[in-house]
Amino acid sequence: MLLIPAIDLKDGQCVRLKQGDMAQATTFGDDPAAMATQWLEAGARRLHLVDLNGAFAGKPQNLSAIKSILKVVGNDIPVQLGGGIRDLDTIEQYIDAGIRYVIIGTAAVKNPGFLQDACSAFGGHIIVGLDAKDGKVATDGWSKLTGHEVVTLAKRFEDYGVESVIYTDIGRDGMLSGINIEATVKLAQALSIPVIASGGLSNMADIDALCAVEDEGVEGVICGRAIYSGDLNFTVAQDRADELNG
Repeated sequence: MLLIPAIDLKDGQCVRLKQGDMAQATTFGDDPAAMATQWLEAGARRLHLVDLNGAFAGKPQNLSAIKSILKVVGNDIPVQLGGGIRDLDTIEQYIDAGIRYVIIGTAAVKNPGFLQDACSAFGGHIIVGLDAKDGKVATDGWSKLTGHEVVTLAKRFEDYGVESVIYTDIGRDGMLSGINIEATVKLAQALSIPVIASGGLSNMADIDALCAVEDEGVEGVICGRAIYSGDLNFTVAQDRADELNG
């Protein structure tokens, strides 16, 4: 079970949001590179970056902060990035800069043809981010709820050749209310590609619950507010996961 620290970028700073609301941002640091170094030293094997401004603007907005992170990470661990990725040129720019996996969210739902083109052009580098509430997919920084069922869309995207799916329960994100294990497992069972859980990770009980379903296809979990607030010790949690699924 891969525990993936999230570094959410807003105006060049590291923040966490509650339920995707930019007005409810808590700043945890003004040096993204130092934050990345902290998680590297804590034993992270992958980093999850989000360009929050980009997600709302529809184009990259925190490029200098992203590049500063990539500079300190180097080739040590893979970095995945989402937020405002709407065209192939942006994907190419990020991969050339050193991003291993590019996460396509809203654009995948609104423009499936773009996702298909991205998978063809950048095979092995494309992750789909599906944000949902009550089984329905949300777009545009979670501000719009669509009628699309998560499992149905994910299956279609799997056929396109995406590497994995990040599934976020937006009702729980940033709320420390626990991972939606049932919905995550349901999705993982429907797919042959890995699913990464996201939204609501709060304590070691969540880690235990996720490790118990790893064989269903749940590859990892994105760690956000809990590791910043101190509710969860990242190193202890990753050690625990390794012990359970060693």
